[in-house]
Amino acid sequence: MPRLVDVAEISPGIDRSAVLDPREIVSFVPMASVSEVTGAVTSEEARPLSEVLKGFTAFQDRDVLVAKITPCFENGKIAHARIQKRLGFGSTEFHVIRPNADKLDDRYLFHFLRQPKIREAGERRMTGSGGQRRVPRAFLAELDVPLPPLPEQRRIAAILDKADALRAMRREAIAKLDQLLQSVFLNMFGDPVTNPKGWPVVSLGDLAAWKSGGTPSRSNPAYFTGDIPWYASGELDGIFISDSAERITKQAVAGSAAKIMEPGTLMIGMYDTSAFKLGISTEVGTCNQAIAFGLINSVKAETLYVYHALDIGKEHFKRLQRGVRQKNLNLSMVRDTRVPCPPVELQKKFSSWFAMYWREVSKQRQVEERLTRLSSSLQTTAFSGGL
Repeated sequence: MPRLVDVAEISPGIDRSAVLDPREIVSFVPMASVSEVTGAVTSEEARPLSEVLKGFTAFQDRDVLVAKITPCFENGKIAHARIQKRLGFGSTEFHVIRPNADKLDDRYLFHFLRQPKIREAGERRMTGSGGQRRVPRAFLAELDVPLPPLPEQRRIAAILDKADALRAMRREAIAKLDQLLQSVFLNMFGDPVTNPKGWPVVSLGDLAAWKSGGTPSRSNPAYFTGDIPWYASGELDGIFISDSAERITKQAVAGSAAKIMEPGTLMIGMYDTSAFKLGISTEVGTCNQAIAFGLINSVKAETLYVYHALDIGKEHFKRLQRGVRQKNLNLSMVRDTRVPCPPVELQKKFSSWFAMYWREVSKQRQVEERLTRLSSSLQTTAFSGGL
């Protein structure tokens, strides 16, 4: 069980004693190109060395990149860097770990660092405050690494790779179902931005009474001890929204601008990067002021139709945002947003098709969750010597 620093280099940098050609093309990997789901580098940019030599973190093919800053580290941005060029550069918020090839297999190290218990321990060791908390280099350096012989490390890594591949196949199946759903929508209704089928166009204000939420006073901690979901715009991730990070009391609703919304209410994010993030509530709840919400009049439109029309056309609709430092929407802009409105009976057919889609997606997600638990169990077994 050697310390990681004894079997790997941490933030090795670049050999500046070597002759470097500033015209050499290198791989550039921003933080956004590291997948927290798969631990892979999803894309890389080709840049001349002269552009990135200063102000970025250097690494090589087969190094392990560990995001040091919150929330990237907690979210799992730990990648096995497979790049096309001799040299790579990326965010200064990466720790780079280069295993000693005679002692530590790079793929084995990758799986070791992605264990939930390692991420939880790293979160507890973070230094700094607020959104600037970081995992210190010393945390990684002091990690005790179970070190069987290299052939055994490679065998373990291959088993964990297979578990990851099964999860990837399940995610791919869900992605194909999502593509099918969008194709069905476009076939039935056409593009909601260009409206090639010439449906009547209505404003969202014609379809629902739109309101925004509010924030109870933080000076009364008891307000946040209730059972009413209180959604933030960052939680609008997925079609159906059923839980929130914080819950409030009835007294908090009565004492603030927060308003109760019914199940089936459509929610639209209004601020900055959350603009036109969408969700449909599945229980009685409320939200903060960064969300506009409205209960769609079922005589005029189906909530699922409106949701998908806005979601498919969101890049167009986001152009409604106004502001200099931060581009936002307001209730008036939401009400004025216009979408095609096909006959309700046709919209209902789409809702029926969606119900079949949702049942299949739910099954696939349940399998993915089981595979995730299996993968976590395999990791625990592998690094305790039982695999």
